[in-house]
Amino acid sequence: MLAVKVFNTLTRQKEDFKPITPGQINMYVCGPTVYNYIHIGNARSVIAFDTIRRYFEYKGYKVNYVSNFTDVDDKMINEAREEHTTVPKLADKYIRAYLEDTEALNIEKATLHPRATHEISEIIAFVEDLIKKGYAYEVDGDVYYRAKKFPNYGELSDQNIEQLEEGASEHINDEEQNRKEDPIDFALWKAQKEDDEIAWDSPWGKGRPGWHIECSVMSTKYLGDTIDIHGGGQDLEFPHHENEIAQSEAKTGKKFVNYWLHNGFVTVGKKEEKMSKSLHNFVTVHDLIKTVDPQVLRFFMASVQYRRQINYSEENLAQAKTILDRFKNTLLNINYRLEDDTETKADPKLTEAIANTKVEFEKAMDDDFNVQNALAAIYDLLPIINANAALDNVDKKALSNFKEEFIKWLSIFGIDCEKLIKKEASADDDKIDALVKERDEARKNKDWARSDEIRDQLKDLGVTIQDTPQGTRWTRE
Repeated sequence: MLAVKVFNTLTRQKEDFKPITPGQINMYVCGPTVYNYIHIGNARSVIAFDTIRRYFEYKGYKVNYVSNFTDVDDKMINEAREEHTTVPKLADKYIRAYLEDTEALNIEKATLHPRATHEISEIIAFVEDLIKKGYAYEVDGDVYYRAKKFPNYGELSDQNIEQLEEGASEHINDEEQNRKEDPIDFALWKAQKEDDEIAWDSPWGKGRPGWHIECSVMSTKYLGDTIDIHGGGQDLEFPHHENEIAQSEAKTGKKFVNYWLHNGFVTVGKKEEKMSKSLHNFVTVHDLIKTVDPQVLRFFMASVQYRRQINYSEENLAQAKTILDRFKNTLLNINYRLEDDTETKADPKLTEAIANTKVEFEKAMDDDFNVQNALAAIYDLLPIINANAALDNVDKKALSNFKEEFIKWLSIFGIDCEKLIKKEASADDDKIDALVKERDEARKNKDWARSDEIRDQLKDLGVTIQDTPQGTRWTRE
């Protein structure tokens, strides 16, 4: 198995991927805070790492894929108050919505979706251990991590301690400044501030976990002290992932993650602003897939290399749909020829072209999942495939082989080919079939006027006619 090269954020270079256990990958991807529907900026990360996971599986790896739900934090508490509900009920509502929306996007189910509130005892034990080791301290029910005690703090985000201290001191109030030993220290456990806040009993009084600690606890619990890949959006590099490293390595004394992968942002508008809930410039997947084919949205997001920025626009969505239509037509052409009664004719050049495309596709994907170059290899082959499918006699073995590979390649991008080419039954199908048959008779009798008249009737019904050497085909526009 040839090595896949991945860009490791920690070392800021491409490296040959070598799993801890041959043939198996332990992969943790930070999931959503479930206080609202996910927007397509959130979906970018979900789709990017699902595509990466699918390619590893295509290469023969078994992937243990864990992605958490943050189901308690300040945003959850505030939103629950706004909706006059409880934090657990709010979480359940938006977890259900997340699973429905990601299913529509054909995201593979995670091996496990742990929830922060289901791991409270493990989180408390983890924090206690950090206090015993001198990496954390308690102040009036809050527990903070001593960031400066961890020697490599700032390495992932490529920042030095002085810069971090200066930045942190500008963003915390005097009360918090007085509570902390150092401005860059971060919360592991937060004391309950108001009676209506969700809280659990702990050695430090009633409270709840800080944001960062949950991922350290869940990743090490379910995947081990050292994992192969940790993924998430670029905005998580600091402080979230930086803090995860500090917590986890202080606790275990082992390297936390071998390869850190981060996806680029989704931007909107001519100014290409980052899409975020705080800027109120987001589009939720829940709303978008009511009017946009989920496969089109999925392909649009998956067809850009995961580290690159994506600019969301209706024009770019339309372009993705055009490409999917090309894929669909190619599959229909192949199916049509594989099912006809013409004889097969060997075409060594076609077989060679398919084999070369497979090599180029995998070469591109092996290079840090360069999906643009991988798709370019497919695009270059499509005219050759379609031209062959139009011949009087085709190489059915080669076309069948291409179809098998094509379906595998597209599945990496989350495209369900069966669903892509499925023709939905309609009440007027029999009428259309009868008109097509009548038109064939008119053409056979050289009654071109009647033939054109029927074509116009079909067009009014939203039907496109394609005349091929093997017969007439029709599709709905």
